[in-house]
Amino acid sequence: MGKPALSHYPGSHWDVTLASLREQNTQGNATMTVDRRSFLEQSGLISATALALGTAATVASADDAASPTKGPDDRLAELEKQLAQLANQVGILEDTHAIRRLHHAYGYYIDKCLYDETVDLFAEDGEVRFMGGIFKGKAGARRLYCDTFRTTFTGGKNGPVPGFLLDHPQLQDVVDVAPDRMTSKARFRCFMQAGRHDSVVKAGEGANVLRQWWEGGLYENEYVKDNGVWKIKVLNYRPVWHARFEEGWAHTPAKFVPFYSETYPRNPLGPDELMSPVPVLWPDTDVLAFHYPHPVTGRWWKQS
Repeated sequence: MGKPALSHYPGSHWDVTLASLREQNTQGNATMTVDRRSFLEQSGLISATALALGTAATVASADDAASPTKGPDDRLAELEKQLAQLANQVGILEDTHAIRRLHHAYGYYIDKCLYDETVDLFAEDGEVRFMGGIFKGKAGARRLYCDTFRTTFTGGKNGPVPGFLLDHPQLQDVVDVAPDRMTSKARFRCFMQAGRHDSVVKAGEGANVLRQWWEGGLYENEYVKDNGVWKIKVLNYRPVWHARFEEGWAHTPAKFVPFYSETYPRNPLGPDELMSPVPVLWPDTDVLAFHYPHPVTGRWWKQS
């Protein structure tokens, strides 16, 4: 079946250590040194690189013994090829770390109602897919996060307000970087606890207003590297279930949260386009398609 993609294995699982790692690229009399010690030591990539370089040297020595007719130029070319492959593999691990960090930052910003900062995570032509709607470009993202969420949850303030809770940890990430290291796809899960405290409930507020709730959902996202910086290209958030805190998910009525049915500008806060087919919500269930094949069989999941 071939070797699994290296990007599936974070460097933190390797335990060989080195004092530091530096890449040197000499052009004429100029030498450029890139010190990656901080990130590499934290993630374990120094360990991986050291182990890989030692392996490469061992393999090269064995090849030399088996092929005594190889000249110095042949051996040098082989080592350069191996080093280029190792540099690309380390780069993929760095990209994987950066994408995970980008998405986790998104989660923290949303938790604290930092909607301006959230929009800044997106590429200029990025999009958000949410509740059956597609919000296109930064203008669309701003319409959702700033015009809708900020107005609804914080009364227009960019930042947290007393008495409002919205925590949704980002979990179970599967990140796959494209071979050219310019795009990536990733799957995440979130589990949300949200609500408002008694002290901020307005007098006369009806009992039908949702005060505290659970939510669970999945992301199947796309990312793009823009001038060396990873940004969100497509944030595809699929809520799977909602529930009132007091009653639980066993009692969630159908269509508990409505999907978008009108687009912008007919709906001033609506999406630019409606999704087709329309997603489902608990108690209905489906499978959000995986961006990756089965890690053992190599087969792609398909809706039966």
